[in-house]
Amino acid sequence: MKKDMISWRSARNICIVKTLAKLGHYPTRKSEKEAWFLSPLRSETQASFSVSLVKNLWFDYGTGIGGNIIDLIMVLRSYSFEEAISYLSIDLADFSFCPSPNQLKQTDTGIHITGIENLNHIALLNYLESRKIPHEIGREYCREVWYRCKNKEYFAIGLENNLGGWELRNKYYKNSSSPKSYSFIKHSSNRLLVTEGLFDFLSLTVLEKELMNTSDCIVLNSLAFIKHIKNNISKYPEVFLFLDNDSAGKKATTALLELFPNVTDRSNSYKDYKDLNERLIHEKRNQT
Repeated sequence: MKKDMISWRSARNICIVKTLAKLGHYPTRKSEKEAWFLSPLRSETQASFSVSLVKNLWFDYGTGIGGNIIDLIMVLRSYSFEEAISYLSIDLADFSFCPSPNQLKQTDTGIHITGIENLNHIALLNYLESRKIPHEIGREYCREVWYRCKNKEYFAIGLENNLGGWELRNKYYKNSSSPKSYSFIKHSSNRLLVTEGLFDFLSLTVLEKELMNTSDCIVLNSLAFIKHIKNNISKYPEVFLFLDNDSAGKKATTALLELFPNVTDRSNSYKDYKDLNERLIHEKRNQT
């Protein structure tokens, strides 16, 4: 259940490192006073996004912007101040507050999978419906995953990644279990599709069913994993990109187009929307 809105003073003290972990971003190196990440705002290969463990502030050296956790959520999600506060109010206990440097050394997300079932929970099926994803498509690619985190039991729609970890989504939040990686769906094809997130992938399955059924697909789960799929990209005669129409997605697309002659940008098919799911939701609502 959604909690009451917290004050901006409480919101700005929420731990940036833990919030980034919930969004799938982990430090590449750390010291007693700061942690360094591959920027969640853009594509890069050398970490230039710094988080102060003393002041709980962030700074992205690539863009020259920074601030507190509220500023970060506003930039990441294109939210207003009020929307960012509302987002940070959801399941606040799981975000916690700033950890000590000793806590930061633990790379485990703290999520322990307790059960994996066919996707049947009514709350998760309703969530799929709200995103305009048919139940049968959700059940084909995803599972109902139960897990414990900080002595609390949760359930979510789960997509298994390449290393056996899980991307976890429900109506109120998203997170992932360790190890974090991209997901690879294989159909023994000579064509590869690359989407940014779970609902981009599921939406593409609805919008272009034949294309999906005759292609292999990688779900990045985070733009940080682009560097991990370059060998995969080089093996396919055709690679279609379906990354988000935001600054980070466009930069990642441009970088891959420059590196690989076999890559085609397909974001034009949802040029008026942020991503594939936004297009799907808009089209389905207009049909009713």
